[in-house]
Amino acid sequence: MSEPTHNTLSPLERQLIAATQHGLPLLERPFEAVGAVVGLSEAEVIAQLAQMRERGLIRRIAAVPNHYRLGYVANGMTVWDVDDEQVDALGERLAAHPGVSHCYRRPRHLPDWPYNLFAMLHGRSRAEVAQQAQALRELLGSACRSSDILYSSAILKKTGLRIKE
Repeated sequence: MSEPTHNTLSPLERQLIAATQHGLPLLERPFEAVGAVVGLSEAEVIAQLAQMRERGLIRRIAAVPNHYRLGYVANGMTVWDVDDEQVDALGERLAAHPGVSHCYRRPRHLPDWPYNLFAMLHGRSRAEVAQQAQALRELLGSACRSSDILYSSAILKKTGLRIKE
């Protein structure tokens, strides 16, 4: 039997993806439950998933909360026009803020789109999001030339890797 190539899934890897693609069970030991489905111990499941991550087959295993069901119905992507030479350091400052769920750098598209730093905020109201954005503006100080908040207008279904079972 040959080893799988970098981009080929082994039968075991396919089983693990199929067993986890709809989410991990909400149990104290979810990897033990997955192991029971695929015939591995909890430690073997964790080790196999770690190998899959190292190979780049999966990026991460993380909780993906449904913000709306938690009452966070105002979701705003804040966009910032900051100095390109400072954008990485400023992005780290924003990403460390407790209200920011994700933060990243994007290219400008001048003259229409001057923003190069994005940070997602969630709140129970637009006023709450605006208040958080003001705190971010204060963090950025004079490095911020302009900003805006783009509020979500639709709920997009977020899913991870899916394979046919």
